Amino acid sequence: MNGTDLLVNFGVYASDDDRIAESSVRMEPDADEDTKMIESSLGREAGGGETGAMVEIPIGRELNVSNGRELADLDGNIDPYIGMEFESEEAAMIYYDAYARRVGFIIRVGNCHRSGRDGSVISRRFLCNKEGFRVDNKKTKRLEVRKPRAITREGCKAMIMVRKEKSGKWVVTKLETEHTHPLGIPAGKGRRGTVQARPQDEKDKKIRELSSELHRANQRLAECRQQLDMVLQDIERHTNHLTKSVQDIVENVRILESEDHDCSYHGGF
Repeated sequence: MNGTDLLVNFGVYASDDDRIAESSVRMEPDADEDTKMIESSLGREAGGGETGAMVEIPIGRELNVSNGRELADLDGNIDPYIGMEFESEEAAMIYYDAYARRVGFIIRVGNCHRSGRDGSVISRRFLCNKEGFRVDNKKTKRLEVRKPRAITREGCKAMIMVRKEKSGKWVVTKLETEHTHPLGIPAGKGRRGTVQARPQDEKDKKIRELSSELHRANQRLAECRQQLDMVLQDIERHTNHLTKSVQDIVENVRILESEDHDCSYHGGF
């Protein structure tokens, strides 16, 4: 470790059984206070600087996640809630990324807790990228004048925390949906694969609109089919009534013919 790096060690306990393994976090001199190089079981590493661990999901990339792709398809219909279940940590991240894309913000991968037994991740936080505040590093020895950076951290507390249960499911145990800043991502902001608006979102929106229109058309068709069935039932009842009436008339004619025949027969004698 050189003289400009700051190494911070911390250890906490998640429960009596699962002890959080002590973690080492290295911070660059110009990094924000909460921008840390955090090891992720997702195979990603949080980047230093203002933006922190911006999630990158390249468009068209197939993710080998159990149920992850199906969960991502629910982006426009389901809001997060306590007790929500996922098949894996990455499936939870994919869902939260899709939810954020719909609402209008970018997510960061937050810190994780690890089991004291085997070091596996047992909980993970996913944050709004405006979480926390920037803290100027007063220990820097560079004296050159630098252009002020735009404010990207506004103390937003929006986040979800997922925890791995004994069943293997990942469950939302903590949740905050309120943001401290306007939602919506300006054009040109964010990074590749983040949750800024992109043509795929417009396609998804059009698909949802067409699906809704198709659903309404199917409802109207079902109503028409029901009315047609009622008309056909009325016609069938009327036809049965006419058939019975015709049969009664035919039977009455036969009776009359039989009586006339008997009268004629007896009149001949």
